[in-house]
Amino acid sequence: MKKGICIDSLPGAGADEQLALAKQLGFDGVEVNTITDPDQRLEYRAASDKHGVGVSSVMNSDHWDYPLSDPDPAVREKSIEGVAASIATATALGADTVLIVPAVVAADVTYEQAWEQSVESIKAILPMAEENNVALAVENVWNKFLLSPVEFAAYVDSFENECLRAYFDAGNIVTYGYPDHWIRTLGERIAKIHVKGFDAGTREFVQLLAGTVDWPAVMKALKEIGYNDYVTAEQAGDGNGPMIDVEKISFDLDRILAMS
Repeated sequence: MKKGICIDSLPGAGADEQLALAKQLGFDGVEVNTITDPDQRLEYRAASDKHGVGVSSVMNSDHWDYPLSDPDPAVREKSIEGVAASIATATALGADTVLIVPAVVAADVTYEQAWEQSVESIKAILPMAEENNVALAVENVWNKFLLSPVEFAAYVDSFENECLRAYFDAGNIVTYGYPDHWIRTLGERIAKIHVKGFDAGTREFVQLLAGTVDWPAVMKALKEIGYNDYVTAEQAGDGNGPMIDVEKISFDLDRILAMS
């Protein structure tokens, strides 16, 4: 499996410093946020090539402010435009996956509406993903949607499109499930993996090895389904300083990966 980290966890003034540090700490790749500036895309691509650190995936962000499931068609269109920008970023940087939050269930958005409207929105942007050989990977987040692995799998399968995949976050699921169960159910639908520490007792995000995530079970399940792609730390530090924090993330992730 490949060792990855989200770009926001890396200190440094710009792409060159960040990816140089990623290389120094043994990361195979980074997940970046959507980049709309063409020059900045070129900067990250150049740094990726220079340091031999891949760009594993692109994290879309518009899906929170402008949900793909919003009742307002104009809002959904804004979200689709944001996903398009993420796909363009992935294409420019050589990434094969864009992370998306598919829907947000809210007081004015029922579960059924969230499902139907998000499917409609994603189907509108899937052709662009297909043209660019980029997967749109739906992540499990605290959005009151896709609350079981069986339902998650059914949602992905409903598109009948290999470009619509799952982005599984092991830490996000601990409050209401077992990560290894979800991994086995989702199986080959999984495009990428996020890891973060979480303590089920305090219901707080913690350092990778400090919480209650059963990492040996997670890694065993990933091995069983034949997963061999990025395991990316989406992990905040513990406040000891940017460099100390990222070094700890790197050390902890090495220990987790060694469990496979």
